[in-house]
Amino acid sequence: VQLVESGGGVVQPGGSLRLSCAASGITFDTYCIGWVRQAPGKEREGLACISSQDDKAWYRDAEKGRFTISRDNNNNIVYLDVDNVEPEDTAIYFCAIKERNLPYSFIHQLRIDHWGQGTQVTVSS
Repeated sequence: VQLVESGGGVVQPGGSLRLSCAASGITFDTYCIGWVRQAPGKEREGLACISSQDDKAWYRDAEKGRFTISRDNNNNIVYLDVDNVEPEDTAIYFCAIKERNLPYSFIHQLRIDHWGQGTQVTVSS
């Protein structure tokens, strides 16, 4: 499995950003694919994932308002849109997969089976 993130960079507070994850080499039928981030000096936290079976989106409760996960099934790309970015959103954002479509395990337990290398997002004016 290969997960390649893109779309990171420097964003001004209050702006928006879109992260992309190109997935390849997936041989299993059911999984939850999504995003994890790690802010400086903090532990990794699951943000959201989307089910391979029905495209249902799952979010960490605190992120439901500003974060939107979506998927382009034709091109195997997963997106994370973040609105009204805040300095606290500064982090490395990782694309990740949990096999067997277990969103709670993905978001709250971080029992991740496959990781991308991450893309840096810096929110700064």
